Formats: sequence, structure tokens, C-alpha cells
Amino acid sequence: MGCGSCGTVVRIPVHAPGEVGAGTPRTAPRSAGTQAEEPQPQDPQDPQAQDPQAQDPRPGDPRRPDPSGTNPAHGAPPPGAPPVPRPAFRPVTIRTARDAVATAALYLRWLGFQDVRQPDGRPIPSAAVDLRAPGLVAQVDPTTAPAGLRAVECVWLNGLTASATSVYFALAGYTEDARTRADELGIPLFVMDLTGMPQPVNDPADQLMGAGA
Repeated sequence: MGCGSCGTVVRIPVHAPGEVGAGTPRTAPRSAGTQAEEPQPQDPQDPQAQDPQAQDPRPGDPRRPDPSGTNPAHGAPPPGAPPVPRPAFRPVTIRTARDAVATAALYLRWLGFQDVRQPDGRPIPSAAVDLRAPGLVAQVDPTTAPAGLRAVECVWLNGLTASATSVYFALAGYTEDARTRADELGIPLFVMDLTGMPQPVNDPADQLMGAGA
């Protein structure tokens, strides 16, 4: 553009539509498929937003599920795991009546009964010796005569009164009617030989020996 009187010429740059000037930075257009995603605001109530480690727990973290089924932080076995087997019972040779009572007490502890002891107080007028523990009433017959019906019913009544499991040990075994009555009442019967190894006589005794206290 020029002035007719003074002859001064002024040049004004003119750009075509869509053309960017030299002083303006050129920006490439974004396609729909490559459009950058804007960060989304995080919810302050979300516990994962407050704790970055909660979003991606590291291996060994208690919050990370373990495919083996156990939690390394607690070391607990998975549900349904078989119980830990008991060690073999170590018998004690029976030479006296005191040995028979001691063997029965050891066997009851091996089954899982705690604090097995002979109760204090005046002994009852019977050849059988009482043994007690929490949830247990037991009698030990160290004589050479088979335990009879009355002995089995007596230990059952004592257990019924104490709301406890009744167990009977005998050196010489049991009479036929005593075994029948014990099966009806669900009383475990054990017989002990001189080697000190109690043996189950009926089904309730087998169940107690297998499951324990």
C-alpha cells in the first residue's frame, strides 16, 4: 500500500485462509483415534486413590491373593486341610495297679485331654480308680476280674452328672453284658495288656481313638 503525496510504501502481510504465520507455532491436527485422554479426577473417598500401593500390590503383600491357597502373612493352612497326625503312643510296662492308672492317664493325654488327674478327696469304695479332666470322666480297673455291667453303668452316670465323656479302662476285659450295655450307652471301652498299650474294644472306643478329644 503506497501514499500518493509522499511516495511512502507500506507493506502489509496478507495470509491465505488456513495459512499460519511465521510467528505462530504450527500444531498438527489430532485425529479421532489418537486424541490424548485427559486425566480423570480421583474420588477422595476411594481408598485406592488415597493409597497408591493398594492399586498394584507387590508380590508377598498380604492384600495380594496367593494362588497357592495360603496367606504368607499368616501362614494359615487352607480350609479343609487334614489334621496334623498325633505321634505314636509310647506305652509303659504295667507291673502294679499304680502303673495301670498311670498308663491310662498317659493315653488320655495322648488322645488330647488336658489336665488329666486323679481327683482329690476320699476314694470311693471300689476297685476302680477315677481319673478326671475337663470334659472327661474315666475309670481304671486294675484287677484281674472282668469289669461288669454295674461298673459300666456307674461310669456312665458319673459322666452324665458332670456333662462329660465317660471312658473305661480294664486289665481283664469286660463281661458280655457290660460290653452290650456300653454299646447302647456309647461308652468307649479299652483293655490294657501288661505291655501298657490300650486297645479299643467297641465302636465308641474306635471313634475316640481316631478323632481324639
